[in-house]
Amino acid sequence: MKKVKIQLASIQAVKDFVGIVTGYDFDVDLASGRYAIDAKSIMGIFSLDLSNPIQLIAHTDNADKFIEDIKQFIVE
Repeated sequence: MKKVKIQLASIQAVKDFVGIVTGYDFDVDLASGRYAIDAKSIMGIFSLDLSNPIQLIAHTDNADKFIEDIKQFIVE
């Protein structure tokens, strides 16, 4: 399992992010406060507060390529 913080600052960023995530066969969740949603659900993402960074949890042991693909969304 790999956890990182991401920021999705625009509608286009959400679309691009979902496009990348759906290409992977492992589960990816987004958590904001007490809510957790499937990162492959564009409607779920829009239900979150996108004004702050969101916790991403990738349920895989080998997330290197995935993290490289989403690096534009990762915040420290």
